[in-house]
Amino acid sequence: MKRKILKNLEWGILICVLLLVAIGLVALTSATQNSDYEDLKKQIIWVAVSIPIMIIIIFIDYEFIAKIAPILYGIIIALLIGVLFTEPINGATSWFNIGSASFQPAEFAKVICILMLAFTITKIQKYGKDEISRIPKLLLILLVFAVPMLLIIKQPDYGTAMAFAMALVFILFVAGIKKRYIFGAILLVVIAVPLLYFFVLPEHAKTRIDVFLNPDLDPRGAGYNVIQSKLAVGAGQLFGMGLFKGNQTQLGFLYPKTTDFIFSLIAEEMGFIVAAGIIILYVILITKAIYVAKTAKDDLGSYIAAGIARCLFLSYGRKYWYDNGTFTNNRYSTSICKLWRKFPIK
Repeated sequence: MKRKILKNLEWGILICVLLLVAIGLVALTSATQNSDYEDLKKQIIWVAVSIPIMIIIIFIDYEFIAKIAPILYGIIIALLIGVLFTEPINGATSWFNIGSASFQPAEFAKVICILMLAFTITKIQKYGKDEISRIPKLLLILLVFAVPMLLIIKQPDYGTAMAFAMALVFILFVAGIKKRYIFGAILLVVIAVPLLYFFVLPEHAKTRIDVFLNPDLDPRGAGYNVIQSKLAVGAGQLFGMGLFKGNQTQLGFLYPKTTDFIFSLIAEEMGFIVAAGIIILYVILITKAIYVAKTAKDDLGSYIAAGIARCLFLSYGRKYWYDNGTFTNNRYSTSICKLWRKFPIK
């Protein structure tokens, strides 16, 4: 049994993950040298905890995990409700703090909701592949998806909510929903996006979008992080400035460099080769996940793999978004911008 599992294991995914973890730990070592390596220590603990959990999960049949998905779904909904009553951090109630550690229920919800969606769709399709295209069944699927997404929007965390929407689209597409729904959804998005932008999104969210498209709109305010991150990436050139030697990174122009700007740190200190290598690793990882979805032994496995592929794609996309400076909701960068306005450079 163990030999069969190890033989069927997609080693390419495991190798990519281990390489990305190793690069991340090296980058965190540089990013945390002035803070007694606090974030690095936390990350090492998470890695140490995650490895045995990963090994255990490898030897558990995903069909069993899918069977307990409703229980996990109920637990995560309770956590998403509970987190709304926590103390806001940077304007969002997204984290539970347990001593010196913290965790974000929305991150666990990504995987659990993929399992729940896959479980629900396969149950519906027992009576026929086209059952998911029937309005009552489709509404049930949308309800399963809508409850956690609305709770995440309430935090507010629009990026993670968007990731949930993409998971639903990926899984429904793989499940074979009728094309009229796909075209209808595309039309709805085309109509809804401008309406959401002008009438629903808060000002800080609009600013992120505007600055992402044109950072020179406010180079000393909301566009500050965009410009600094680009300077960091450009300064790395081919081979980088060397670990612990990045100007933008080590002089405090990039913040928070341990999370939202970690890719800029890597580009500056390790250079284009390593930065491009990370992108290639993500492409391989996503490609392998799609391959698993195509070759899975049953629909349940295919839907889960498709949802996970979406997770990887959107997670890297969001990281790129943040590393281009759209994260502006932090006190440190705001203070720098205020000082810059008070003492302008001539």
